[in-house]
Amino acid sequence: MTPALPSLPSPVQCFGTNMVAMVTPMETDGTLSKPGIVKLAEHLVATGCDGIVVAGTSGEAPTLTEAELTELVTLVKTTVAGRAKITVGIGTYDTAETVARARLAEDAGADGLLLVTPYYSRPTQAGVIAHCTDVADATMLPVMLYDIPGRTGTPFEAATLLDLAQHPRIRAVKDAKGDLFEAMNVMAATDLAYYCGIDELNLPYLAAGATGVVSVIGNAVADRNAQLIQAVAAGDLATARALHTDLVPVTEAIMRTSQGAIQAKVAVHALGIIPTAAVRRPLVEGPAEDVARITAVLPHMQAALAVA
Repeated sequence: MTPALPSLPSPVQCFGTNMVAMVTPMETDGTLSKPGIVKLAEHLVATGCDGIVVAGTSGEAPTLTEAELTELVTLVKTTVAGRAKITVGIGTYDTAETVARARLAEDAGADGLLLVTPYYSRPTQAGVIAHCTDVADATMLPVMLYDIPGRTGTPFEAATLLDLAQHPRIRAVKDAKGDLFEAMNVMAATDLAYYCGIDELNLPYLAAGATGVVSVIGNAVADRNAQLIQAVAAGDLATARALHTDLVPVTEAIMRTSQGAIQAKVAVHALGIIPTAAVRRPLVEGPAEDVARITAVLPHMQAALAVA
């Protein structure tokens, strides 16, 4: 049974609005880079990020041990010191392991949890509901569901989202499925807050009623994402479209060249924020032409450094 829970604050208070799917800085030997983690977390809050996703897809979560997850969450939490909410990716293909990681994240100081459908095993929607309910019951933290069937093989169907929305701790959806019509219908039928998880579609999702974004390009341009969110909230679509257009080269270089985690690390390394662009296998660093794509858009990203 779900433990009794005082009323949670709004999703914005739980997660933020301008969220960044933070990459996990590493040294060339593959170990966590503590200086890089601190500097990147500082950079994100200084450039307008009010929510950081730690150990998500872009954080190379499947390669992190439980000890590293605890260390990473603790370090980011200590660094930002209440200036941004810390949401931790804890989803795996095993419900028991996911529950264990949820509790580790809570103990390390997480403000919220990010939960994908179990990948590889491809459960039924009844299995998805059971999995998510077990995880949401395991801690007192608010949960953001992460709908990314291109990676997991299993979507959150609309009826499943309507069911899970009844759980008092399931408060939001990071939508990387890209079905905007479905998202609008679920938003209309529930209190779930939607966050765009596809940087190419941040503007249309926000215009359709999304609460915010969980952005990969935000590692480098959180300031522009903040301006975009504010412009849409103010009804200034002309400014929002101009901001979106300005971000197209950065979005293409990071999200359409190789793989987001790889290219986002190249971007923040090029900005001088993290010590290396090293990734863990099975990811590998991109070829010179991919790095050149980032170098070419460096002027579009450097405005963020003036803010930090």
